[in-house]
Parts: sequence; C-alpha cells; structure tokens
Amino acid sequence: MRTRMTEKEVYEMQRKIDEGIRLAQKRLIARAKHNNSTLIIARDGMVVEVSADEL
Repeated sequence: MRTRMTEKEVYEMQRKIDEGIRLAQKRLIARAKHNNSTLIIARDGMVVEVSADEL
C-alpha cells in the first residue's frame, strides 16, 4: 500500500506538470507559425482567434 506523497514529491510533480504544459504550448505555437495558421485563445475573458505570429 502506497503512503501519501511528501510535500517535496508533490512540489516536484507539480513542477514537472507545469514544465510539460509550457513545452506543449511552445510546440503548439511553433507548429501554428510553421503552418501559417491561427490559434483560439482566451484574452481578457473573451475567446478570440489570433495569428500565431502575435504570440
């Protein structure tokens, strides 16, 4: 039976998750720029379509 994660383990897991999300966002933007396409994002509480070059 597994015991609870320590605070250090939780912190490290969250850091890795955050790093993975940032990498995925970076790759998504790079792919959109390469394909000369747009992305749908939330900006100031509104959903908008923007050129990848704007990001």
